[in-house]
Amino acid sequence: MANYFSERDKNITARLRDLRNQLPECCEDFFVGIEPQTTTLTRLNYAYDLRIFFDYLLKNVRAFRDYQDVLDFTAEDLDKVTLGNLEAYMEYLSYYTFEGKEKTNAEKGKSRKISTVRTFFKYMYNHDRISQNVSAKLTMPKNHDKDIIRLEKKEVERILDAAETGAGMSEHQRKVQRNTQARDFAIISLLLGTGIRVSECVGLNLSDVDFETNAFTVTRKGGNQAILYFGDEVADALKTYIDTERKALIDRCQKMNVGDTDAVFLSLQVTRLSVRAIQNIVKKYAQTAAPLKKISPHKLRSTFGTNLYRATGDIYLVADVLGHRDVNTTKKHYAAIEEDHRKLAAQVVKLRPDKKDQ
Repeated sequence: MANYFSERDKNITARLRDLRNQLPECCEDFFVGIEPQTTTLTRLNYAYDLRIFFDYLLKNVRAFRDYQDVLDFTAEDLDKVTLGNLEAYMEYLSYYTFEGKEKTNAEKGKSRKISTVRTFFKYMYNHDRISQNVSAKLTMPKNHDKDIIRLEKKEVERILDAAETGAGMSEHQRKVQRNTQARDFAIISLLLGTGIRVSECVGLNLSDVDFETNAFTVTRKGGNQAILYFGDEVADALKTYIDTERKALIDRCQKMNVGDTDAVFLSLQVTRLSVRAIQNIVKKYAQTAAPLKKISPHKLRSTFGTNLYRATGDIYLVADVLGHRDVNTTKKHYAAIEEDHRKLAAQVVKLRPDKKDQ
């Protein structure tokens, strides 16, 4: 697994370096300063967001109308940015053009980009690069909580049946599916049975799986590793895939001297499945099982978390298994189920015996 994630980090680092070269020199102190506390992916997202912010200043703020390029900005220029400029930027993020492409942002996207600007200004102010932090006065966009989309019990059964047998699929779909049926069923079973992230599924190597203990090692966000466990149903699905379809692919790979023999989940070209490939696999079977819902690997993760919480009532266990660093994140996602538990508690405690029991 380390190879996959190390290669991914190398690619992210290369993209980050390229983006940093497109930002004003004053941003370099910011990226160097936050490195110990942030992941490479977080800094890459900051770089994307700051490019959009400085592009906005260059093209829309009168104080900078004589500037020719984003690279012309200095730290002193940040003191010229007003609260009105930032409020206008927030509105601008709803719809704008960047690098010749039209862009839109809903509440979540706007919040992230504004949060990046506030983090940047706060850092520059705390390190005496600017004289005031005007972004501290900016009111963050209001986010409306959305109901978590998850699969119900019958839908879980249908998506597993579709992956295992092709149930509910067209004749053409079943014909295409035959070469990857065991693999697809193993992927759906693993996601539903363990709640791992799609990136963790992609990065899984055969050496990470121990069938004696039904355990496997995953690399979490930030690079930390954790040992998780799977049930017998998941074990059976994985073993069937590994012993049949995957073995046939590996045999072909060794004869041709090509491919990735470490990855658990392989394409027909004997390469490690990508995040996009697994997303498409889930989408394909979900369209049969729950056609009115937009189901992604993350929704299968939410389904697992919901089922685990309903079965145990232990929010700390759910947070630990899902790899949430802050249990409040878990509480926020499963607040509705927590309410169900409270209602159940009200019915469990009896003040007096029911009359029918007397």
